[in-house]
Amino acid sequence: MAFVDGLRCRECGREYAADPIYTCEWCFGPLEVAYDYEAITKATSREKIAAGPASLWRYADLLPVERNAAVDLGTGFTPLVRADRLAAELGLGEVWVKNDTRNPTNSFKDRVVTIAMSKALEFGFKVLACASTGNLANSVAAHAAHAGLRSYVFVPSNLEQGKIVTTAVYGGNLVAIEGNYDDVNRLCAELAGMYPWAFVNVNMRPYYAEGSKTLAFETAEQLGWQAPDHVVVPAASGSLLTKVLKGFHELHQVGLLDGDADVRVSGAQALGCSPIATAYLDESDTIRPVKPDTIAKSLAIGNPADGYFALEAVRTTGGGFAAVSDGEIVEGMRLLARTEGIFAETAGGVTIATLQRLAAEGVVRADERVVVYITGHGLKTLDAVVSVAGPTATIKPTLDAFHEAFDIEEQ
Repeated sequence: MAFVDGLRCRECGREYAADPIYTCEWCFGPLEVAYDYEAITKATSREKIAAGPASLWRYADLLPVERNAAVDLGTGFTPLVRADRLAAELGLGEVWVKNDTRNPTNSFKDRVVTIAMSKALEFGFKVLACASTGNLANSVAAHAAHAGLRSYVFVPSNLEQGKIVTTAVYGGNLVAIEGNYDDVNRLCAELAGMYPWAFVNVNMRPYYAEGSKTLAFETAEQLGWQAPDHVVVPAASGSLLTKVLKGFHELHQVGLLDGDADVRVSGAQALGCSPIATAYLDESDTIRPVKPDTIAKSLAIGNPADGYFALEAVRTTGGGFAAVSDGEIVEGMRLLARTEGIFAETAGGVTIATLQRLAAEGVVRADERVVVYITGHGLKTLDAVVSVAGPTATIKPTLDAFHEAFDIEEQ
């Protein structure tokens, strides 16, 4: 069973039943799941987790879903890769890459969707929906197809073609909106009030967001039940960053972590959509909405719902923030690919470019164990690198042509 006490407002602390609601009726603050941690401590153990499935459902005791309701495509327990060549290039010591390109639809969004959709089935919903910048659309469409449910996914009309195709192929309803993500999100909030649908990132948002914690759970388990010193997390709405930190704290609270959970958290944003990073760098408490203009469309949320919580998480843990240009994003994608053989989408380029920037500034230190989160596969955003990634040479099929093109020294 799920060890859920109910929902609690993150602003005023008022408590609610575990229903498909997402906003406090008193202060309009966001709701999140509240757990019975004492019961979880008694019920779970490292041995129980190790005996569980090789997916995020091994952590079922720490998730808000009854296990037998799970919509499971095998999400989670993705590789944590030691990145020594990347570390050496950046002048760092111990760097690890959490490679979430290996999820069923090739992004971390499978984590949040499997939780949200499983909970939606518990509530009896028959239609799944979302507002998306692409990766979430892929995942909702795939999970709905697997569960035999209807789906409506809403995306900006200028989304990368790769993400359009990899959503439409699952056969659900794909609705392209003439506007940016914030326009899409506003429409979905209105629709959520009209139709009895499970919008995974609207009325199901408290449960949906909990899936992101599993990145922290897996990181700690794969590091021998230890927390890293520093993590670098891409920030769109800000939810992923805050939930990764929550995940480490929960493991410590229920006694699964060796040592403390004093993890420094740094955030990564694209310069063309950097409202949280701008507030951090300006030492301001005001997050001003922006109109996105960046190749990193999966991070292009100009009015981040969890921005203030992400800002607080970075400040209180002693991390940093960076806003990197489109040119730096492309170079970040290429740097990770050529040093570690991992092809990340533009959001991953943002994360690697931020790691590079923060390492140069001394925010990320050489004496730290650092984990960077790569949240989507580069095949989704080929347009970003098509002009800089091509054949080394085009030659005729002869030895002379090969030797003319390449000066091969004897080994």
